[in-house]
Amino acid sequence: MISVILGSGFGVILLFILLALFFQFVPIGLWISAISAGVNVGIINLVGMRLRRVIPSKIILPLIKANKAGLNVNVNQLEAHYLAGGNVDRVIDALIAAHRADIDLTFERACAIDLAGRDVLEAVQMSVNPKVIETPVVNAVAQNGIELRVKARVTVRANIDRLVGGAGEATIIARVGEGIVTTVGSSTAHTDVLESPDHISKTVLQKGLDAGTAFEILSIDIADVDVGRNIGAALLTDQAEADKRIAQAKAEQRRAMAVAKEQEMKAYTQEMKAKVVEAEAQVPTAMAEALRSGNLGVMDYYRMNNINADTKMRASLSGEDTPDKKE
Repeated sequence: MISVILGSGFGVILLFILLALFFQFVPIGLWISAISAGVNVGIINLVGMRLRRVIPSKIILPLIKANKAGLNVNVNQLEAHYLAGGNVDRVIDALIAAHRADIDLTFERACAIDLAGRDVLEAVQMSVNPKVIETPVVNAVAQNGIELRVKARVTVRANIDRLVGGAGEATIIARVGEGIVTTVGSSTAHTDVLESPDHISKTVLQKGLDAGTAFEILSIDIADVDVGRNIGAALLTDQAEADKRIAQAKAEQRRAMAVAKEQEMKAYTQEMKAKVVEAEAQVPTAMAEALRSGNLGVMDYYRMNNINADTKMRASLSGEDTPDKKE
């Protein structure tokens, strides 16, 4: 009797475990929700999702949502997108939003946008409600050398057809900045830009900056224009300072050359003086030799001394130093 009770109790526990495993593997509650919502999904499909490592709720709940919104999608399409790494729920929300806004967006296109890494739901919302992108401060210089600091606001709308492969917001900001720099740089004076900042908007819009991007530019509004530095004056000042340094360097070079030349002339003068002293030192010897050899007479020597004495007297009377006094 006890063995029968134990056996029946063990059987009940085993049956309970088997039922728990069955309900854990087969989402009966999800299947009932799908049937009650009018979505035809079989138990075999749910079991197959488990075998393919697909979370059934990630497929069935978006499918119910799509069916209630009147979209024509099936389980295989959603499961294929899930296995490809896409966000099924976001794609279905985007399709519902596009359907309500009367935007032509197919399931395949929405899946491609989602797999490309873009938020397809945000793209649809931006297509309905345009987004304002504020550019950072762009520094541009007019032809008169005055710097202007310009900030713009760009109103864009998502282009569904160009979301895959189209450039993003960074490209729009870069192109608008380039257009601002070009427009300000072509202005003769900065006052022309300050008087009519809308000229920048018109010029930039005419360039077709949204080509190849995922957006359509609706308007470009200049939010703020401030006057910056006088770049032209700063450049002229820097050039003058550079010219000054070059002139100083050349003057220093010329001074050094003059000092070197002066030193050279002093050395040459000293050398010549030394030679004169040496030559004068040899005069008495030469005169003695001339007297001995008879080439110079006593009267000649006497007349030469008189001439020297007369020359010294005349020099002293005129106030000039003779060469002998200089030495």
